[in-house]
Amino acid sequence: MRLTVLGSHGTWPGVNGQCSGYLVSHEGFHLWLDAGTGTFARVQEHIAVADIGAMLITHGHADHFLDVIPHFYARHYGRMGEPGLPFFSPEGFMDSASMLVAESGRDVMSEAYAIEPLTHGQVFEVGPFRVTAFEMTHIGVYSLGYRIEADDHVLAYTGDTGPCENAVDLARGADLFLCEATYQDHQESTFFHLSASEAAQHAAKADVRRLVLTHITPDLDPGTSLEQATHHFEGAIDVAIPDDQWEVGS
Repeated sequence: MRLTVLGSHGTWPGVNGQCSGYLVSHEGFHLWLDAGTGTFARVQEHIAVADIGAMLITHGHADHFLDVIPHFYARHYGRMGEPGLPFFSPEGFMDSASMLVAESGRDVMSEAYAIEPLTHGQVFEVGPFRVTAFEMTHIGVYSLGYRIEADDHVLAYTGDTGPCENAVDLARGADLFLCEATYQDHQESTFFHLSASEAAQHAAKADVRRLVLTHITPDLDPGTSLEQATHHFEGAIDVAIPDDQWEVGS
């Protein structure tokens, strides 16, 4: 199972940057995980649009889903791929997203995507992956993190969350924990995002093999986030940078 970073900036994209988006690939199947600003252009640097096997969205904040719209246009109007692409997202997400592209009340997004709403604890299979959804602690929308398994290896991804036990359960024993780390120690802590230190504390508690920090706001120095995380987690730590790749479990 390979993880490729398409974008990793938190909340807004910096210069030449992209918001949250990742490609999870195994046995020739490609799962597009979150579709933040700028990531549709980036995914096309790696695979053809028609080769996207499924989409998986964590929540309805724009920095995690906005490029669902141009991808829909390319797929539906540009005919770049067959209709009925498997599309998994939190319950209620598509009720709002579909309205952005509706044609006189016609839900055209549901023609391009085979929409599957998800709730906490739901387990499903797509391509070679087995996915379990975990409710995260976020603000304003129903937000899910995902535990993605293939060939006895585990990738865990928080999406956006504040400190919570579900994030630890999500990551328990994972080979790679892709964890949001929006803030640094000098900033006031919130209940709906993690700092790099808090991300590392969750990783240590979950006993993961590798921690990858992501969703760092572009006004912060990622090196500082990395340094702060090392005080709380003794395993391997990286900062997500576009085009970075990891073979999960190797």
